[in-house]
Amino acid sequence: MTDTRDEGLILDPRYDKDGLITAVATDQATGEMLMLAHMNAEALALTVETGIAHFWSRSRQALWKKGETSGHALHVEDIRIDCDQDAIWLIVRPHGPACHTGRRACFYRRIVGDRLEWVDASER
Repeated sequence: MTDTRDEGLILDPRYDKDGLITAVATDQATGEMLMLAHMNAEALALTVETGIAHFWSRSRQALWKKGETSGHALHVEDIRIDCDQDAIWLIVRPHGPACHTGRRACFYRRIVGDRLEWVDASER
């Protein structure tokens, strides 16, 4: 039995119980993973409509346009959805750092055993 979500061409995102879907953003030029966030239906619709990444802040319980206050927008070049439509992949052109810490990307530490280490010592 084939699920239309898996094989069809109808957009039918599978939001979680809180109405959210996981979204990752990668740099179009380098392929680097920049950030992970969540979208609700409104954030996804605004992203599609405007070409600028929008997300749902779980901590603030509010919609946010990436770069609205910092100027570090993520300009969306391509939007993909995974096989069962429960994750979004944004391929973007970042304008400034993607991470709220001011770093280029949110994934600046690696797990080594039971501790963390810097991926790049200059990120400290």
